[in-house]
Amino acid sequence: MESGGLAFYSCRNCRNPLALGDDLVSKNYIAKSGKAYMFLHAMNIVLGPKQDRQLITGLYSTADIYCSKCGEELGWKYVQAYDLKNRFKEGKFILEKLKMVEEY
Repeated sequence: MESGGLAFYSCRNCRNPLALGDDLVSKNYIAKSGKAYMFLHAMNIVLGPKQDRQLITGLYSTADIYCSKCGEELGWKYVQAYDLKNRFKEGKFILEKLKMVEEY
């Protein structure tokens, strides 16, 4: 895949492109497998059902994210933050670092 020299992130399992480096917001998140990254957008994913989840920073409505090609669970999407100070996370995607590979 030609990315114009910009980094992008792919599924470690099947190399399906998931997110662009330009959409990376933060590398300071923690998920089941350890470090995780927040992105503005994600592609080639399937969303699971919405569910309320208690995370480190509060209660959220989230949807798990799966690779559209191999079905690997990759992280989650913030659907709604119940705490006003966390509303900036709504609509953003958390992808686990161990589930992706950075490509150029």
